[in-house]
Amino acid sequence: MTHPLIDRLTDEMGWPLLAEKEALAAYVGRPGVHVLFVPGDPKRNLETADVAVILPELRMAFQGKFDCAVVADAIEADLRQDTKVLKTPSLIFFREGKMIGALPKVRDWDEYVLRITQIISQPEAVQ
Repeated sequence: MTHPLIDRLTDEMGWPLLAEKEALAAYVGRPGVHVLFVPGDPKRNLETADVAVILPELRMAFQGKFDCAVVADAIEADLRQDTKVLKTPSLIFFREGKMIGALPKVRDWDEYVLRITQIISQPEAVQ
């Protein structure tokens, strides 16, 4: 998965790199809204780098309403199967351990803002 723009998220910005299911469960189970960046293969999917640049900007635009982590290759396939969000790159939103929404593939800024607003204002998790 190594790509400089993904590495920047964990190395420079200090976002967790979740490489074990237990770490993922602990991360999304905490209070608040959490976004998992599921990058996929950045060599095969050029949109991955775009989302790696857009996500920190979205986090700033939403002024801390969610935190972010990067999902490592080791657990990516299982997470995609478990959440049924199969396309990458994707952003998968959780609140207190329950998935509340997802945004696969790259989107326009306005669509990101609209959809994220809808996702984080939902009171209940998606089934």
